Amino acid sequence: MPLFDIYISPDEPVYVISVVSKLVDLPAWTLRQLDKVGIVRPKRIGKKSRLYSLKDVKKLEYIHYLMEDKHVNIHGIRIILEREIGE
Repeated sequence: MPLFDIYISPDEPVYVISVVSKLVDLPAWTLRQLDKVGIVRPKRIGKKSRLYSLKDVKKLEYIHYLMEDKHVNIHGIRIILEREIGE
C-alpha cells in the first residue's frame, strides 16, 4: 500500500521522449517528426529536451493505432485528427 498518492494533471508535461517512445511503441524519430509537423507538440525544456503530458501520450497511443493497424501516414493522421477533434 502506498504511503501517499501523487496527483499529476493530465496536462502537466513530465515524460521524456525515451519513456514516451517505449510507452506508445513508436521510435523517437517518429515522435520528433510528429512534433515537426505539429501533430503533437510537447513542451520544450531548453533547445532540445521535449516533455510530454499524459494527454500527449493518450493522443500518441491513438496515432500508433492509426499508423500500425490502419497504415495511415503522418499527413493522413493530421487530416484525421483535424476532422475528429478539430486540431
